[in-house]
Amino acid sequence: MTSSLCVYRLPQVFDQDAEGRVVVVDEEPPDELRRELLRARRGCPTRSIRVEGPGVGDDEDGGGAQ
Repeated sequence: MTSSLCVYRLPQVFDQDAEGRVVVVDEEPPDELRRELLRARRGCPTRSIRVEGPGVGDDEDGGGAQ
Protein backbone atom coordinates (compact mmCIF):
# COMPACT_ATOMS: atom_id res chain seq x y z
CA MET A 1 0.00 0.00 0.00
CA THR A 2 1.30 3.43 -0.87
CA SER A 3 -0.02 6.82 0.04
CA SER A 4 0.92 10.10 -1.52
CA LEU A 5 -0.20 12.55 1.15
CA CYS A 6 3.41 13.64 1.67
CA VAL A 7 3.73 14.45 -2.04
CA TYR A 8 0.79 16.83 -1.77
CA ARG A 9 2.02 18.34 1.48
CA LEU A 10 5.68 18.72 0.48
CA PRO A 11 6.24 18.52 -3.27
CA GLN A 12 9.63 20.18 -2.68
CA VAL A 13 10.73 17.06 -0.76
CA PHE A 14 8.63 14.16 -2.11
CA ASP A 15 7.47 13.01 -5.54
CA GLN A 16 6.14 9.85 -7.17
CA ASP A 17 7.95 7.64 -9.67
CA ALA A 18 6.42 6.09 -12.80
CA GLU A 19 5.03 3.19 -10.74
CA GLY A 20 3.37 5.51 -8.22
CA ARG A 21 5.87 4.92 -5.41
CA VAL A 22 6.79 7.92 -3.31
CA VAL A 23 10.42 8.99 -3.61
CA VAL A 24 12.49 11.59 -1.77
CA VAL A 25 13.72 14.31 -4.11
CA ASP A 26 15.44 16.44 -1.46
CA GLU A 27 17.17 14.46 1.29
CA GLU A 28 18.28 17.64 3.06
CA PRO A 29 15.37 20.07 2.83
CA PRO A 30 15.83 23.63 4.09
CA ASP A 31 15.11 24.38 7.73
CA GLU A 32 12.03 26.43 6.83
CA LEU A 33 10.31 23.19 5.73
CA ARG A 34 11.03 21.47 9.05
CA ARG A 35 7.57 21.99 10.57
CA GLU A 36 5.83 20.72 7.43
CA LEU A 37 8.19 17.76 7.21
CA LEU A 38 7.34 16.79 10.79
CA ARG A 39 3.64 17.20 10.04
CA ALA A 40 4.01 14.93 7.00
CA ARG A 41 5.84 12.36 9.11
CA ARG A 42 3.15 12.36 11.79
CA GLY A 43 0.37 12.17 9.20
CA CYS A 44 1.90 9.40 7.09
CA PRO A 45 -0.62 6.53 7.15
CA THR A 46 2.09 3.99 6.29
CA ARG A 47 4.62 5.41 8.79
CA SER A 48 7.18 5.46 5.99
CA ILE A 49 8.80 8.82 6.72
CA ARG A 50 11.88 8.86 8.90
CA VAL A 51 13.51 12.12 9.94
CA GLU A 52 17.11 11.94 11.13
CA GLY A 53 19.31 14.39 12.95
CA PRO A 54 20.03 15.89 16.36
CA GLY A 55 17.09 16.21 18.71
CA VAL A 56 14.91 13.66 16.93
CA GLY A 57 11.56 13.29 18.68
CA ASP A 58 7.88 13.96 18.17
CA ASP A 59 8.11 17.68 18.81
CA GLU A 60 11.64 18.39 17.65
CA ASP A 61 13.40 16.82 14.70
CA GLY A 62 16.37 17.64 12.58
CA GLY A 63 18.12 16.45 9.52
CA GLY A 64 16.74 15.25 6.25
CA ALA A 65 13.91 13.07 5.07
CA GLN A 66 13.98 9.41 4.08
